[in-house]
Amino acid sequence: MTESPTLPRIVAARRTPIATRGRALAALTVEQLAVPVVRAVHDDATHVLGLPPVVADVVLGNCMGPGGNPARVAALGAGLGFDVPGLTVDRQCGSGLAAIIEASMAISAGDHRPRIAGGVESASTAPTRSVDGVAYARAPFAPAGWHDPDMTRAAEDLAEHDGISRERQDAYAARSTHRAASAVAAGRFTDELVPLVGAAEHDEAPRGGIERLLPRFTPLFTDGSLTAGNTCRVSDGAAAVLVVPGGPGGAARGSTTPGLAVRAHAVVGCDPALPGIGAAPAILDALDRAGVDLAQVAAFEIVEAFAAQTLAVLDRLGVAEDDERLCADGGALALGHPWGASGAVAVVRLFSRLVRGGAPAGTIGVAAASVGGGLGVAAVFEVVR
Repeated sequence: MTESPTLPRIVAARRTPIATRGRALAALTVEQLAVPVVRAVHDDATHVLGLPPVVADVVLGNCMGPGGNPARVAALGAGLGFDVPGLTVDRQCGSGLAAIIEASMAISAGDHRPRIAGGVESASTAPTRSVDGVAYARAPFAPAGWHDPDMTRAAEDLAEHDGISRERQDAYAARSTHRAASAVAAGRFTDELVPLVGAAEHDEAPRGGIERLLPRFTPLFTDGSLTAGNTCRVSDGAAAVLVVPGGPGGAARGSTTPGLAVRAHAVVGCDPALPGIGAAPAILDALDRAGVDLAQVAAFEIVEAFAAQTLAVLDRLGVAEDDERLCADGGALALGHPWGASGAVAVVRLFSRLVRGGAPAGTIGVAAASVGGGLGVAAVFEVVR
């Protein structure tokens, strides 16, 4: 398998620590979370490329923030200059990955200038929204008359639909937590983190004694199987990458810098009543576009919003839930889920696992998310060196 030299590639990737809503990052706004990672990615790129990249745009996912254009505010706050615009993308939980895809497509279309892309969410400072003075938790995911569950209710419905037991969900959540704890102990997150001095310099530690705690959690719904233990924590955080073109038209040394080439991507729709399955068809579609089989994938990063949701996706793919390729350092069940950022966090994790981890050229990784309203988003990456 030979990577085309013209494919867009990611050559720098960073994220903030992830903290549960209302805790360590609670005082930071969307822009205050985004600025440090945008600046860090720009600084990393300057180092690896040999000179500062001339950034064409900053594209950030965000789904529950203040509105306006946080990406533009982050670009200005990071000191990129007033001539660098910004685009804020909303695909709900897939927003961060969608932003990276958007940046990659612009480069593939012929604009051979680098872009910073990623996602950010401050659940702690998310505004209260209202219509005629009546507050509401979220906008509709589907039109009137359609089944439109929130994601927690939808995950419970999916667990019942697929017959996924609480025991299986708890075992998956425990596995994710143990993997994250091992990663923290081994320092595998260190190089990707942008410490936020005075707020959080590390991720909130994964829950200790998880096997003892899991059986004690009360079901979120009567006679249900979802609990606070096998469901992600709503969180704050940000992540970003630098995307450059490959080939002779690359930015400075971008065509020869180690990174992740964006081989293919896909966004699909599925039944809005069961949105948790969306990542499965998106992954299969993206793999088909890339000409890659599931067996060839060395690393999966699937946003673990709910154990039940992740298990339903794995079952549809035919991937074992204890597969070592899957979220090898834990996922959102262990670290938390900053909605609009999580898809970008998945890509940063792939970058660390494969590029920083020394995987050989040609190694394949996949990032994916299931999205409220019945969507799936996925991208296939290939290590280039």
